[in-house]
Amino acid sequence: MTSPLPLTSLHHVARLTNRLEASRAFYRDVLGFREILRPSLRFPGAWLHAYGLQIHLIVDESIGGPEGPIDTRANHLAFYSDDVGAIETLLAEHGVACRVNIQAETGLKQIFFRDPDGHHVEVGTYPPTPAA
Repeated sequence: MTSPLPLTSLHHVARLTNRLEASRAFYRDVLGFREILRPSLRFPGAWLHAYGLQIHLIVDESIGGPEGPIDTRANHLAFYSDDVGAIETLLAEHGVACRVNIQAETGLKQIFFRDPDGHHVEVGTYPPTPAA
């Protein structure tokens, strides 16, 4: 058996956007990211950082928007929070539609919502990950 790659952490997640200013404001004002220096690339976008993670917004005019229902099984970015109730309140204050899910077996409360381009985001208070 070969050894796994010597990875240490997740550095960034790239999100395609056709609403750069709305997405920049969403990740900054709703999720608490701050904009960081982005090199001069051949395409528009923005880089943001918080919680040890970067979000790279990349403009792509061909992608859709936040149509349809919030889907808890869709590809999503998930964040941990000790206070999911406060997250739910703040999302309402920002006018962000969300779907709350409570897992019957564990009582885990999760909140699902979308960014301005329809990318799903989840927040929950998850149990500790068991040691390998």
